[in-house]
Amino acid sequence: MLNTVLQQARGLTRDQRNAFIAAYLGWSMDAFDYFLVVLVYSEIADDFHVSLTDMAFLTTVTLIMRPVGAFLFGLWADKRGRRTPLIVDVLFYSVVGFACAFAPNYAVLLVLRLLYGIGMGGEWGLGAALALEKIPTEKRGFWSGMLQGGYSFGYLLAALAFLFIQPTFGWRGLFAFSLIPAMVALFVRSRVGESEAWQESVKRNTTPARKIFRNPVVLKRFVYLVLLMTAFNLMSHGTQDVYPTFIKKGLGMTPDTAIVIALIYNVGAMIGGPLLGAYSERFGRRRMIVFAGIAALPLVPFFALSRTAGLLALSSFLMQVCVQGAWGVIPAHLNELSPDAIRGFYPGVTYQLGNCIAALNLPLQESIAGHYSYSTALMVTVAPTLVLMVVLTLLGTEARGRRFGEDEPPDAAPSAPPATGGAPAPSSA
Repeated sequence: MLNTVLQQARGLTRDQRNAFIAAYLGWSMDAFDYFLVVLVYSEIADDFHVSLTDMAFLTTVTLIMRPVGAFLFGLWADKRGRRTPLIVDVLFYSVVGFACAFAPNYAVLLVLRLLYGIGMGGEWGLGAALALEKIPTEKRGFWSGMLQGGYSFGYLLAALAFLFIQPTFGWRGLFAFSLIPAMVALFVRSRVGESEAWQESVKRNTTPARKIFRNPVVLKRFVYLVLLMTAFNLMSHGTQDVYPTFIKKGLGMTPDTAIVIALIYNVGAMIGGPLLGAYSERFGRRRMIVFAGIAALPLVPFFALSRTAGLLALSSFLMQVCVQGAWGVIPAHLNELSPDAIRGFYPGVTYQLGNCIAALNLPLQESIAGHYSYSTALMVTVAPTLVLMVVLTLLGTEARGRRFGEDEPPDAAPSAPPATGGAPAPSSA
């Protein structure tokens, strides 16, 4: 089984590695930014003399604007190629993110976070499209999982920055620090060539996006993927966002203990993504998502009801192996289900719309915790979300083994998951 992972991990060219590293760092910046605000929003509220409700709105507007960024940069990338829009996007959100360190008041910070949401909204879809269009088809599962692990790496980076930078330089220092990984991503991305798959697809098809969406299969699948991404984002945010608060406020442990446990469960997340992503190349995208969801369900009571630091670390580690293991399949899965002509637009917008809807998760969990407890909030939100994710996945389809720029995603009715073993081949949808 380990040989499956090792075979997919080897043999990338320099251009393929650079495309992957740039996408990985860009996705890491997304998580770093999100969890940076989560970790310091009480400090910002104190500095600007605003309520925590106002600060929660700060994260909400960022998420709301991300579909706008995915829409704008995605359409640009489908018309003009991936490389230039991505470079412009990194420059844009780098400057805006750095400017947050110098915001004089809440109103200015709110505008900057709104603009940052637009910039970061374009990152995931375009970065994943460029990286996975360059990765060899038979290695796509592993590198999809590795790419999704960038989110956990960004969370780790935010936690470490909070531990070592925030005590000396405060929340402004954290935003200023964010410029460094962004500039590294920009440097690497400047060394990546244009997507060959995009170049081939524009030779074959120049149909505008609005006409492609007249195909009922494309539109139906778009709506389905938004629902699927809503379930996925509810699952990940539901098991991550409130967990440090649960440890600190719900159980009375120290902030440092909460950060250490966060570091541990993000290591689990970084293991789960590439592991299940690689196995999805052999067993199918949907099978591995369903496996991860079912494996996570019996962990929910352990995850929500543990009371000691050791058990909290172990249960959250195992939970994130499953949660991010399922997520590790998603970059490949969404890109394979996207028509060639709108791959810059389609995966990113479906993901960001789902993420926007899932922004309701944090206030919902806090409300339940306020009336009952954090353990109850985790139990009653995480378990149903896992079931929803499994059901939606089973109702869908996949296009594993599809060659970008040559094959289009299937257009028939949904079918059962592909059989295991043998060379992967696109399934009917």
